[in-house]
Amino acid sequence: MEEPISVLRCLGEYHSAELFNEDNVKTVTSIEQKKVEDSVQDVFNAYKINHRLSPPSLQREQHYIYLKRGLRHLSDAYECLDASRPWLCYWILHSLELLDESVPSSVASDVCKFLARCQSPSGGFAGGPGQHPHLAPTYAAVNALCIIGTEEAYNVIDRQKLLDFLYSLKQPDGSFIMHVGGEVDVRSAYCAASVASLTNIITAPLFEGTPSWITRCQNWEGGIGGVPGLEAHGGYTFCGMAAMVILQKEHMLDLKSLLRWVTSKQMRFEGGFQGRCNKLVDGCYSFWQAGLLPLLHRALHTQGGSSLSMTNWMFHQQALQEYILLCCQNPSGGLLDKPGKSRDFYHTCYCLSGLSIAQHFGSREIHHEVIVGKEENRLAPTHPVYNICPDKVAQAVQHFHQMAVPGKSGSSSQTPNL
Repeated sequence: MEEPISVLRCLGEYHSAELFNEDNVKTVTSIEQKKVEDSVQDVFNAYKINHRLSPPSLQREQHYIYLKRGLRHLSDAYECLDASRPWLCYWILHSLELLDESVPSSVASDVCKFLARCQSPSGGFAGGPGQHPHLAPTYAAVNALCIIGTEEAYNVIDRQKLLDFLYSLKQPDGSFIMHVGGEVDVRSAYCAASVASLTNIITAPLFEGTPSWITRCQNWEGGIGGVPGLEAHGGYTFCGMAAMVILQKEHMLDLKSLLRWVTSKQMRFEGGFQGRCNKLVDGCYSFWQAGLLPLLHRALHTQGGSSLSMTNWMFHQQALQEYILLCCQNPSGGLLDKPGKSRDFYHTCYCLSGLSIAQHFGSREIHHEVIVGKEENRLAPTHPVYNICPDKVAQAVQHFHQMAVPGKSGSSSQTPNL
């Protein structure tokens, strides 16, 4: 176990040299970037004045209270997320597992019953009871049920109908639409691969052509866009890379070009990540971007990358932790995009997920920790492909691999070597 880091990068004598240089040419982008840097500098200065002798602290109790309350009661401000209710379950449950906070069995059972009501008679999960099934809430619901990890949770998932739902979304070019009659983008390929691999319903025809389609989404920047020809984006890049890892085809991507792109998205002054070129830092990309680095590390290692570190990911783990701990915590609980923004469960989930990625290198016999601040800041590790805790992934895979892979029309088949 490593000693926590107490000397902060953001308080260093030369940290101001990392500020954005607009070269005497002001643009809308540079003006907004300067505003964000000023707000972050204010946070760093306040910490330097008021708390320099105490290390940064993760407000665990406040976050726990905020999350626990959200499982039972949401304000009317969340009415706009009526079609994303399984996501709220997932964001909250995953945040709690990262904090090593258990959920009472009665609450877990209630979540299972609610998600069962979100499951469509035709397969897949909807954003709420009575709505149409959609791949995004299907991903969230399956992840939430795997986090709960009980027989009741696993039994909610109708695997045959889920497979039929995935087939109904598959396109001839290998892509997936998000829902019947909906849009195509790389999120759908990841959501489909994620739920299929966790529940052991992967079949060779289901993902035929998908790796080639994802490869076409990687553009000249090195990152991955939503569809072929679009600008590279952190969320889409994570989805594309994670889907390729699940399908064991990550070697088809230009990994070094992808590595150059994602490492350039960590902001030099703030320490957090932006999602696209010329955009502002956002706490949610603490996972969507930083989560790519473990996937890339393992893929490059498989290709024989002998110069790779065996103790650290290829981004500044300390800088990201400082940004999250100092700039993204609401004193009353919950985490946020950047200073001045409101807390929400989405940013709470992905800020904590990114913090976990930044704290833990490797797994099993090769494990190295980088903890900024107090020892109590340590979170549970998260699986970089599925973004639930590794033990929950292993438990779900073990459970569902005891069952035969259903066929497209109900016949059994063997899991292919994808």
